[in-house]
Amino acid sequence: MTNPKPHEFFHSIPIQIRFNDIDKLEHVNNSVYQQFYDLGKVDYFDLVLGEHMDWNVEGLVIASISIEFLISIQLHDKIEVRSKVYEIGNKSLKMKQEIFNLTTGTVASTSKSVMVNYSNSQMKTLPIPDKWRERISAYEKDLSF
Repeated sequence: MTNPKPHEFFHSIPIQIRFNDIDKLEHVNNSVYQQFYDLGKVDYFDLVLGEHMDWNVEGLVIASISIEFLISIQLHDKIEVRSKVYEIGNKSLKMKQEIFNLTTGTVASTSKSVMVNYSNSQMKTLPIPDKWRERISAYEKDLSF
């Protein structure tokens, strides 16, 4: 068995482009990309952690995000969001994502984010739970920490 390449994506979710996602220039508006990435994040963590986050107890909030817009997406393109946790710290983790255009076979956008484990009821950051570390590590075959 061969080892996967660094930062290989094991998770993807198809995204339906809606008519209201399109702007006057006839492509998906840049402000919509974050919504696509959020759909990917929620699906990733629901699947990998096997539970829905309860932000009153603890959940991941975005501390930092960057998005690169590489190629425009058109209304009838078929796209998917690919997501990957590639680093886990004490109270935070880093995720890499991309929007892949299945119609053209190209990466349309990339994103990197830092998320912090946060309790809304306690109004403070918390360490990443061991069970999350274990589940993410088991899912991400090339993650080491």
